[in-house]
Amino acid sequence: MPAHIARPSTVLAPHKITTDEIAEDIRTHHPDHPRLGAILRVIRNCGVDTRYFTQPLDTPTVNGTADIGERATRAFTDGLDMAEQAARAALHRHGLQPGDITGLITTHATGWAVPNLDIHLITRLGLRPTVRRTALTTTACAGGAHALIRAVEQALLHPGSRVLVVAAEVLSTAYNHADTEIEHMIYKALFGDSGAATLVSSEPLGPGLTVDADGVFEYALPDSLTMYAGRIDSTGLHFDSTKQATGGARHVMPAVLDWLADRPVDAPVIHPGSKPIILDTVTALGLTETDARHSLDTLAEEGNLGGVSVLRVLERTHGRPPADGESALMVAYGPGFSVSALHGTWQN
Repeated sequence: MPAHIARPSTVLAPHKITTDEIAEDIRTHHPDHPRLGAILRVIRNCGVDTRYFTQPLDTPTVNGTADIGERATRAFTDGLDMAEQAARAALHRHGLQPGDITGLITTHATGWAVPNLDIHLITRLGLRPTVRRTALTTTACAGGAHALIRAVEQALLHPGSRVLVVAAEVLSTAYNHADTEIEHMIYKALFGDSGAATLVSSEPLGPGLTVDADGVFEYALPDSLTMYAGRIDSTGLHFDSTKQATGGARHVMPAVLDWLADRPVDAPVIHPGSKPIILDTVTALGLTETDARHSLDTLAEEGNLGGVSVLRVLERTHGRPPADGESALMVAYGPGFSVSALHGTWQN
């Protein structure tokens, strides 16, 4: 019997920030940057119109001089709050009580904390103390898909499983004026904050994606350690990338296509890492920009949500679902350059 992925519930951070506001903030803080004009043009064309931050744009932990201790504490606290809200919404949506949950898989890469989300959520939600748990803390943008892979495996291994998958990212913590390279300026406009949760079970909880044991795939591109990486110093958490990272999807999609073999893809659920990443993915799949509308809409309206992203795109897909029996591919990319993917059948 396959595992069933239910409709996610997403919580967006409370402060809506426009790209024009970010452009003006960059202009104010870097008036003498030698590439200011190019930076402003790039961020206005990056495919993101609005995004949501947990704190206002002018706070010390976003564009001020807060140190790593204050930034990390704020990011984890805000992330935990969104994770709890999303988890409660998912339980309510599917008519479950905390005691019904047999497994918990969390992903959160933007606020160092021990214990992490998993232990905190057991307490906050009142989950069983014996719940099977996995805490993913460095999978970043691939986190949502990677957590679903682990949840599918758990559901397939343990009949009767109801696995709660929770992702939360406070990517505004990496909005840092100590970073002046053009890729860092793009990240200021690209990232948003959010939390999301869903259920993976051995019995269906409603319409959604069904995935069997052959429907999960992981791949790490050889020699890609520096393509996309995190860095911590006294000023905070930073994300660095090389020029190769913008074309990373083209490097790993051949491996994804080999794994898919002759299996069709009718509905793509693509991590909105950037507009080129989305379009490179659909092109490799032989699909169109229209097919990727949920990913492009997420990017435009909410930005790159890190590990939350594919859960948000999956939630949007439920709003305009594929036909019963159509196939769906969920794919997300993470550091250095890695891919986590799930292929399954849509059941209405």
